[in-house]
Amino acid sequence: MPTGKVKFFDAERGFGFITGDDGHQVFLHTTALPTDAPAPKPGARVEYGVADGRKGPQALSVRYLDPPPSVVRATRKPADEMAVVVEDVIKLLDAVGNQLRRGRYPDKASATKTANVLRAIADSLEA
Repeated sequence: MPTGKVKFFDAERGFGFITGDDGHQVFLHTTALPTDAPAPKPGARVEYGVADGRKGPQALSVRYLDPPPSVVRATRKPADEMAVVVEDVIKLLDAVGNQLRRGRYPDKASATKTANVLRAIADSLEA
């Protein structure tokens, strides 16, 4: 099956074009895309079948080769900013650890705050 990159795709009108690795343009209709898949972005790598359409070659059974880019990954903080956040979390956890060494659990508000901060950090790191 030929491969190529999406040149453009208009989701409202339901069509676009693929530039094959061989340099040929192929028409892409929305019906050739996988069901429940997002509309392809320009530059997305795809594999496809080709059939002769009314106005030239047309893509069939398009399959994405690269996973769609993660929105979370694209919007997450840069690593140097996250380093500062992690250092602040270490200070927060040190305070909790000191309380536990004295035989006391943190009060409900502090425990909830700490848990929420840890969940947010984990989500940022996993993205």
